Amino acid sequence: MRPSPQPPRLHWWGTLLYPLCLVGVFLGGQLLLGLVGVAADQRAALAAGPAVLALLFSLPWRLRRGWGSDQPWRQLGVRAAAPALAKALLRGLIKAAGLLALVVVGLAALGQLRWQPHLSAGVVLNGLALGLGVGFAEELLFRGWLLGELSLLLGAQRALGLQAVLFSLVHTRFNLPLGPLLGLLGGLLLLGLALGLQRRADGSLLWGAVGLHGGLVGGWFVLQNGLMAVNPSAPAWLMGPANPIGGVLGWLGLALLLLVRRRWWRASSPN
Repeated sequence: MRPSPQPPRLHWWGTLLYPLCLVGVFLGGQLLLGLVGVAADQRAALAAGPAVLALLFSLPWRLRRGWGSDQPWRQLGVRAAAPALAKALLRGLIKAAGLLALVVVGLAALGQLRWQPHLSAGVVLNGLALGLGVGFAEELLFRGWLLGELSLLLGAQRALGLQAVLFSLVHTRFNLPLGPLLGLLGGLLLLGLALGLQRRADGSLLWGAVGLHGGLVGGWFVLQNGLMAVNPSAPAWLMGPANPIGGVLGWLGLALLLLVRRRWWRASSPN
């Protein structure tokens, strides 16, 4: 579906201010938790809940007011018929499994991992919760709201690239040395592009991107905590500085995925 004409109430200052307000909710939550004595390593996870709730409650208002949308959840790609939703989600999960399999096979072939299966129900449930929570919340924000809003402001092609750049900058650890930092930035940029193209390929539905993103996050958690151990001395260029997304294996898998999705580079905006 092509984007509607730019609504008169959509301005750059609102596009900048909206995520800053969500960040303010998140940081304010951490501050309050610190004041009541919650341990520092628990504050971020606990403060994420109110921030996600603020996102869920404010997005419909933002789309109605800024985009002129009368069906905000459908325009974000969240609402759909159950069969279409399930198909898109499954497609994303399958791609996530393929990317993780490439990483695992590569690490095993190079002698950088050892199998130590001790999978438990708790690890699986934690992986599912992590994948669904991170996948849905981040895709709703980046490939739902941000990609749609940038498409209205800049057009579909510029929006695709800019949302990927912003996604990589938000997730990068800038305290890393230059080499690993560039590797992680590049891997995250490729992932942001792949997720944007996934939504296009799914006919504007968001659930394929949720499955791909959440599958990578939750799947890697289960692999690391229930099935295998990666050699601590594995080189950063291979493994990445924080996760495989910033290493050669992650780059290779994402480049192959982008190659498969090349027909969607010139597709219209999901909104």
